[in-house]
Formats: sequence, C-alpha cells, structure tokens
Amino acid sequence: MTADATQSTLIRGRVESVVRREAPALLAYFERRCPYAEAPDLLGETLLVAWRRADAMPGDDVEARMWLFGIARRVLGTSRRGRARRQALVDRLRDDALSSAPFAPARDDELNTALAALAPLDAEIIRLLHWDGFNLAEIARHLGRPSGTIRSRYSRACSALRLALQGGDL
Repeated sequence: MTADATQSTLIRGRVESVVRREAPALLAYFERRCPYAEAPDLLGETLLVAWRRADAMPGDDVEARMWLFGIARRVLGTSRRGRARRQALVDRLRDDALSSAPFAPARDDELNTALAALAPLDAEIIRLLHWDGFNLAEIARHLGRPSGTIRSRYSRACSALRLALQGGDL
C-alpha cells in the first residue's frame, strides 16, 4: 500500500468516526433551526461537504466537531437564503397575478359550445393560438405534430367554427 493510499484510508476512517459520533447532534441542530422536514436533507448536505473536504478535518476531536458545526452553519445559511429567494419570487408572482388582467377570455357560452363541437385537437389549436398567444409553429412543437398538419387542421377548424357561430351546424 502506498503512502497516499494509507493516508486516504486514515482520513476516511477519521471522518467516518467523527460523523457517526456527531450526526445525531447535527440533526438536532437543524431540527431546532429550520422546518423539521428539511433537517435530514440539510444533514445530508453537511455530510456531503464534510466528505468532500475530508482532508481539511482537524485531528483534534473538539476541533473536528467545531469544523462540522461550522459546515452545518454555512449549509443552514445557504438554505435560508434560498428559501427567502423562493418566497420572494412566490410573493412577486402572486402580486403580479393579482394585479394583472386575467388571461382567460370572458365566458362566451356560444363560443364554448361551438368549440366543444370541434374535434378536441382542433379546439385545442384554436385555444392555443387565440387565447394563449402561440403561433402555429409553436403549437406544432407543443403538440408534437407536423406544422403542415397543424396549419391544415387550423384552417378547417376556423371554417367549422365560423359556420357554427353564424348559425349553421358543425
């Protein structure tokens, strides 16, 4: 066995020993500071960082414990900042959604009845184009159909819809 392999084995054994001893205390640390369900994930992230930086673990038991808790504090801080960013985004999206005009068109029973009489794919093409703002090429990609098929179905759907809305039947 080479000197590097021996050193690596010693470091791995040292990390395993410290982690086994300190993992319950680290889990309790997280459980007291964050939502209970997040604690195991944060512990896992802490242990991952510790394993990646195993060669930096101090040799003294007290220092190794302090080192692990330092990693845990940084992992917790990163988690809190991420949670705050996600909450700010949710709040901003909620405010935008509440202050903007609704995306759904006004209810028009006659139009909805005429759309319901179309083939489901044709009705969806009409909705995607006119209500959701997609162009025909985007609709083709979205529905996984050839562009030519979407164009021809759209043309037929428009004709059928026009006829139905003018008082004829589909």
